[in-house]
Amino acid sequence: MNPEQGMRFSSDVAVKWGLHARGESRKKWGMNRQATTLSVLINGKFRISFVDHEVVLASLGDSVIWAPEVAHFWVADEASTLLTVRWPSLVKDNVDLHDTSWPEKP
Repeated sequence: MNPEQGMRFSSDVAVKWGLHARGESRKKWGMNRQATTLSVLINGKFRISFVDHEVVLASLGDSVIWAPEVAHFWVADEASTLLTVRWPSLVKDNVDLHDTSWPEKP
């Protein structure tokens, strides 16, 4: 633990409470180099697109988990709240790949 940052910071794990307005989206394909990610829907409707499939989170507790180096982007189909856990939590681990408007996938 870094004494200057206290117990709320850890490079082992990050826990995020995400509030997303209807229509909000990740504008670029992205991936984490080393982190595994778990997202759990609290409310709303949220879509996460991967290269070979799409997952729609629509009911309380719906979840999706993906490995490092898996390209993805997301769209809030309704105002949504998600709990996301990522491990490890490394600075600059997230990489933008290219704009989601491109017809080809990474």
